[in-house]
Amino acid sequence: MNLELTDVQKMIRETVRDFAEREIKPLAQELDEQSRFSVELTKKIGELGLFGMTLPEKYGGQDMDTLSYIIAVEELARVDSSQAATLAAQNSLGIGPIYYYGTEEQKIEFLPPLCTGEALWGFGLTEPNAGSDSRGTKTTAKKDEKGWLINGSKIFITNSASEISVGSTVQAVSDEVDGKKTFTCILVKKGTPGFKQVPMHGKMMWRASDTGELYFDDCRVPEENLLGKVGQGSRIMLKTLDNGRLSIAAMGLGLAQGSYEMAMRYAKERKQFGKPINKFQVIAFKLADMTLKVELARNLLYKACWLKDNDKPFEKEAAMSKLYCSEIAREVTDEAVQIHGGYGLMKDYDIERFYRDQRVLQIGEGTSEIQRLVISRHIGC
Repeated sequence: MNLELTDVQKMIRETVRDFAEREIKPLAQELDEQSRFSVELTKKIGELGLFGMTLPEKYGGQDMDTLSYIIAVEELARVDSSQAATLAAQNSLGIGPIYYYGTEEQKIEFLPPLCTGEALWGFGLTEPNAGSDSRGTKTTAKKDEKGWLINGSKIFITNSASEISVGSTVQAVSDEVDGKKTFTCILVKKGTPGFKQVPMHGKMMWRASDTGELYFDDCRVPEENLLGKVGQGSRIMLKTLDNGRLSIAAMGLGLAQGSYEMAMRYAKERKQFGKPINKFQVIAFKLADMTLKVELARNLLYKACWLKDNDKPFEKEAAMSKLYCSEIAREVTDEAVQIHGGYGLMKDYDIERFYRDQRVLQIGEGTSEIQRLVISRHIGC
């Protein structure tokens, strides 16, 4: 595996970093404080070509490799996790299932607008009683001569309820025999009778991203909106999460990188006992440990991307990356707050927002406990 980035990958890092510093950073604190999703920033991210980065050009994509996309997510998270969450969820959870499992007609219809930033698409898996146990889904989809009739609800769905959210991929129970459920995925468009999208507020983290609840009350969907095959729903959802883990890992990595940089800047500026605090061994060792953890996380994640890009099994490494990067984000931001002291607890300092944003990474798209379960199965436990 060649650890040297290509010229294109280096350019992507530089371009996205410049965009994040110039366009996102000046607004991040205000958007967080107001819990406001920015349509304008989302469209600018689309104009930069970051949505659908790995898709073929015929569907509106950039035909790039996985690592290029992961670098883009990493660089956004280095400045603001809310915008990184919008990008990660759109590519991995919104676009991904349609591209990998949709018919050619579905790809032509749905994917081009999702690659521009003009429209967002949700991934309807989680329910009030179905989280780590995805087979606990209670939302139902009954097939009849008119198509599918969906009833139920979803919760904590990213990119599902903003003014530019145009629909969601929904897992539902399509049959049940002797207590054994059959799951099927269906594409549900905004405006479908019986389909309601409700924004969620009061979040501790990702306050400038769009999170919603979805309700289905005799929601009638045409037969051609079936994604994949009947009974393939659980497989589609779980394979989608394998890819999604890479992007959540990238968010953890970028957030940790940004936290470390903030801590280093502050430690060089803050003086105690007549000298900058980074000159004290206790602080210098904290910073050394932080950069070590970030580097290890990056190497693990980039290896997982290399495996995927070279058509090799990557599921174990994806789970390892998601687990390690999310937990490193927690450890690095915690130490960064400690270095900032009392200022680290104030909203005037970005590290306070980073400390809140990191917490969801150990929960979303498979908890740390589930990642350990996945890894243990891969190693034969």
